[in-house]
Amino acid sequence: MFATPTLLSRGFWGRSLEEAKRFTKIIVKMEGVRGAQGPYELFHFRDADSLLDCKVMSDEEIGGVSTSNLDRAPASLPRIAHPYARFHGTISTQLPPGRQEIKRTGYAAWRTRDRGATVFGRSLWDIDPYSYLALRVKSDGRNYLVNVQTESVEPTDLHQHRLFSKKPGEWETVLIRWSDLVRTNHGFVVEPQTELMRQKVKSIGIGLTDRVPGPFELCIESIWATNDVSEADGVADLSAGVEGNLKTKQGEKVAWRGAMSASTHT
Repeated sequence: MFATPTLLSRGFWGRSLEEAKRFTKIIVKMEGVRGAQGPYELFHFRDADSLLDCKVMSDEEIGGVSTSNLDRAPASLPRIAHPYARFHGTISTQLPPGRQEIKRTGYAAWRTRDRGATVFGRSLWDIDPYSYLALRVKSDGRNYLVNVQTESVEPTDLHQHRLFSKKPGEWETVLIRWSDLVRTNHGFVVEPQTELMRQKVKSIGIGLTDRVPGPFELCIESIWATNDVSEADGVADLSAGVEGNLKTKQGEKVAWRGAMSASTHT
């Protein structure tokens, strides 16, 4: 029996081959000396089985009634050049009956699954040479959060940032400085703050925790790391900070800073 191309690409040797290609690119382009050359793609939805590498979550897991779905939509030339994913569903703040210990519902999220082992060790993203996280999205304007998880000392820690959309309903590229991500745990800001472990990023995802009842939809084409600020031709004016729904344990709201986005009309 022979392994199918899909199994090979998703298995141990497929991951190892991708890592080998990445290391070869670094050597050939002398990125260790010159710095990163070009973008570093982290995740995309071009492959038909890409959804298998994602995990979808909502408060249904604790008895809530919010719904969360991640579907793949095909390219539709000439307007949409690449397949993309639709993160959609409905937010509800209804508490589960008979569950007195549940005090809060109203969330939905998805993330990439932990990556498997390779001949070089566990497969993790090393984004240390890059300044920005880039996301190609089309938003409905709701207050989504980008969630990044690393192999930190505390496994439940997340590094988060608001996904600022300048033009809801249109495709745009949003850049977030890696250094602007905020360390949180179970929805609260952690003190003291520590920067994420750039060499050991293991998952990236997007969540909706604004607790505003009703439908939502966010389209995502791809996620990558970059140093090219020109990929975002406009900078959101956040010099005074923009308050979001993320809070400290003392109830103080976090003021986001430094987000960028570039709108296109595809």
